[in-house]
Amino acid sequence: MSKWQRLPEVGGHLIVQVIDSVVKALPRVEQGGRQRSWLNFSSIRGFASLFLVGVSLSVAIAACSPSSNNQTAQGNSGNSGAGEKKDVEVTLVSFAVTKAAHDQIIPKFVEQWKKEHNQNVTIKQSYGGSGSQTRAVIDGLEADVVHLALALDTKKIEKAGLIQPGWEQKAPNEAIVSKSVAAIVTREGNPKNIKTWADLTKPDVKVITANPKTSGGARWNFLAFWGAVTKTGGDENKALDFTKKVFKNVPVLPKDAREATDVFFKQGQGDALINYENEMILAKQQGEKLPYVVPDVNISIDNPVAVVDKNVDKHGTREVAEAFVKFLYTPESQREFAKAGFRPVDPTVEKEVESQFPKIKTLFTVKDLGGWDKIQKQFFDDGAAFDKIQAGK
Repeated sequence: MSKWQRLPEVGGHLIVQVIDSVVKALPRVEQGGRQRSWLNFSSIRGFASLFLVGVSLSVAIAACSPSSNNQTAQGNSGNSGAGEKKDVEVTLVSFAVTKAAHDQIIPKFVEQWKKEHNQNVTIKQSYGGSGSQTRAVIDGLEADVVHLALALDTKKIEKAGLIQPGWEQKAPNEAIVSKSVAAIVTREGNPKNIKTWADLTKPDVKVITANPKTSGGARWNFLAFWGAVTKTGGDENKALDFTKKVFKNVPVLPKDAREATDVFFKQGQGDALINYENEMILAKQQGEKLPYVVPDVNISIDNPVAVVDKNVDKHGTREVAEAFVKFLYTPESQREFAKAGFRPVDPTVEKEVESQFPKIKTLFTVKDLGGWDKIQKQFFDDGAAFDKIQAGK
């Protein structure tokens, strides 16, 4: 017999003892030469029996019923009333130039989620350089979703144990949600007549680009130089020679793309700045007139998105985080990326806006160059191609 089953029996004994004590304490009256209690003892016994039946039934019902405290806790944690769920907060960490698009996309997602799930969602946002954002997440910024400039950064978070392997297959388009191409920014009027990658090797042209050892954006620049040769019939020896000539014309190597931009515009150094096409389009929308050219042999600058598995499981936000990632691929979201200067990954939207972007004759990808693991080892590891180029300057 369990302790819960014994409870009525124990309670009954206690009540009988209490009643006996009460009876003994009651005043007695003389009746027929004997003292008798002013209450009939057998009546009390009967009352006690009925009382015990009531207690037993109450305890049995309580034992079979759900705990009211548990029910309240579940209600507080799941529903705040009339079918409405508890509010949820998701953190998005992304690279700086996506902010204009996300500012438009996020309210649309929040509205749709509320309509479909009757739940309020808040999406906290953090923006900065892709490399610095990557380090911040690894160091403890608890992102639920990361949208970074290159898959190499996402892979660093994976290697830190925060994202599960295989994240590329968990979203459409191998997790690439936005893309751009490289652009060459020139001085007003383009006095050096720079139109192609080859023009960057002219002896009188100074090129500003960040250091590909420290800047994710600069890695794209390096690969654009390299692929401009290997994807137009040249071999790797010719590509190495061409890239050496370009970097011979690089007077300084800022640590990131933002510093490179400051060197070009604020300090007035250089004749050409290598940047993203989407940044040039966004700058134009904001009233800045920046002359630039988009070479027709170019690299697809692919920006991946991923759910940070360890954090969403810790926060209990996986469902919402995965839904948000999926929402980024909808035509509605892709149109917002296009407005912010990105080339959409949705075929329908791509066709809608194709007239807004210069046509690329030869477009190649990281995969065409062997993938990020091969690229890192061949070009950017210590002692690899870029270090050799710098040593030979």
